[in-house]
Amino acid sequence: MNHLAEILALLVVVGIGAQWLGWRLQIPSIVLLALCGLVIGPVLGLLRPSEALGETYQPLIKLAVAAILFEGGLSLRLAELRQAASAVRRLVSVSVLLVLAFAALAAHLIAGLSWPVALIFGAIAVVTGPTVILPLLRQARLNRRPASVLKWEGIVNDPVGAVLVVVMFDYFVGAGAGQLGGTLLHLAAGVGVAVLLGGVGGWLLGRAFLAGLVAEYLKGPVALAAALGAYALSNLVLEEAGLIAATVMGIVLGNMNLPSIGELRRFKEDIAVILVSIVFLVLTADLDPAILSALDWRSLALIGAVIFLVRPAAVWLATLGTDMTWQERLLVGWIAPRGIVAAAVAGVFGPALAARGLAGAEQLLPLVFALILSTVVLHGFTLGWLARRLGLSASRRGGLIIAGATAWSSGLAVALHQQQVPVVVADNAWHRLRAARLAGVPVFFGELLSEQAEVSLELGAYGSLLAATGNDAYNALVCAHFAPELGRQQVFQLAEDEVSRARRPAPAARGRHALAAQVRYEDLQRHWYQGWGFHCTGITDAFAVERLRATLPPEAIPVLVIGPRKQVRLIEADKPWKAESGEQVLWFGCRDQCALPPEPAASAEKPRPLV
Repeated sequence: MNHLAEILALLVVVGIGAQWLGWRLQIPSIVLLALCGLVIGPVLGLLRPSEALGETYQPLIKLAVAAILFEGGLSLRLAELRQAASAVRRLVSVSVLLVLAFAALAAHLIAGLSWPVALIFGAIAVVTGPTVILPLLRQARLNRRPASVLKWEGIVNDPVGAVLVVVMFDYFVGAGAGQLGGTLLHLAAGVGVAVLLGGVGGWLLGRAFLAGLVAEYLKGPVALAAALGAYALSNLVLEEAGLIAATVMGIVLGNMNLPSIGELRRFKEDIAVILVSIVFLVLTADLDPAILSALDWRSLALIGAVIFLVRPAAVWLATLGTDMTWQERLLVGWIAPRGIVAAAVAGVFGPALAARGLAGAEQLLPLVFALILSTVVLHGFTLGWLARRLGLSASRRGGLIIAGATAWSSGLAVALHQQQVPVVVADNAWHRLRAARLAGVPVFFGELLSEQAEVSLELGAYGSLLAATGNDAYNALVCAHFAPELGRQQVFQLAEDEVSRARRPAPAARGRHALAAQVRYEDLQRHWYQGWGFHCTGITDAFAVERLRATLPPEAIPVLVIGPRKQVRLIEADKPWKAESGEQVLWFGCRDQCALPPEPAASAEKPRPLV
């Protein structure tokens, strides 16, 4: 394969295909990317990216990593940091030094690496890349606090580890070898310039957006260009310091409360998914089988020590005295997948160290790739399982968020709560939440579209949303806001009245219609006060859904279907709905008017804490 266009097309198709397959099969997509890269590269020999791309290979990878870190910085919210500030501070400072020291000591004692090479290996081991951790967090759906800790650590430590490698290389074998003062001055200058360019550049860019100096359709491309520019300028002072500049610019821009920040984040996330897919494929496809064949039992013992001893010990010691629970410390201590930055740095400095004749330098590259592949597979397949065992993930995803506390919606929430379905009612009026609160239903008091809701609500427990207020425009706004997170197939609103129906927004700016097109907010409230209620009917082989349809009163309104694992499927207006044996149908109406099987007994579950 000699044509660059065909090579790039192959990488995009295979990479996005692996992402989609991982989503469909609910397995870590990053593992599939690694396997695909190994198959098209070392196994089948279809592609050797470094040869095909030539001198552009390393620069393209570096620019892609800078763009990925910029996107990661955009997703870091200072409001999230407040929930786990002490833990994050320790993990990006104390833990960095402990991992560096422990990993270097293990590399020297176990694998026999010289101290310069061992210290550089320790600096690479510091990196827990966002290119791997972010896809894993997206699939594992951790609770907000441990997810924030891992996300902040991965995004911040990625450039920190890369800069540490550059500084150590400069100290041991660079132009100023052995000059500690000069090395520290070079480090301070590079980091200072990177923070200044990223911070000031991000703030100026945000002000330009607020002042309307950039067209809406150009904001994403302009932000990406600014991040790459800051990356390039910082690298002129200190190599790899540009990664810090790109990260800082993303953090500053993402916390300026820009009106268009949602669209900006989505644009950058789309770019990041493509770049992660391509870069991870490129790195694994370029792996020379001779590299891994150079590993011996001492190398494997070192990899095991880093994964099972160094990382857990460093995190456990660094987080002593913080407010992290032992479950959170155990999870964070185990999860530390290495990714693109570790591979890129090892690919640059491994051969450079070997060329200078340092003992063990030829082992650096195979050791790092073995560490990457081991952590990607081990942590990719165990993160979700371990989080569920430790109670740190939403193990019953599929619950319902109800926007608007009315008599009807509160009754719906109580009925779901009695069936042990995860449900939360959100409203900005405390008195309207009274019925739900007295029934023990979790509530969110505040504006559902606010930053407070983003921080407080554990969205991992909920798979659908129903906007049930009396304001059709607000219902549409809530659905549009949560569609990127929950999926457009899972956000619903009540049907509009005749006046609003003629002026309703486009499908992309509203939710799907729930229940039935002729059933509106006023009808539901009127029927509730007329004595209608919610009833749950189980579907069995003997009592199929067709029989339920024939038995229900003509005016009854099917609302949703509850699955065996307590996940809900809202019934969409004017669409045929189905229910299988073992599922339950929740409907709204008068039970006295029909002959149905007995309803399932209400759950005796204790009320859960209020949100």
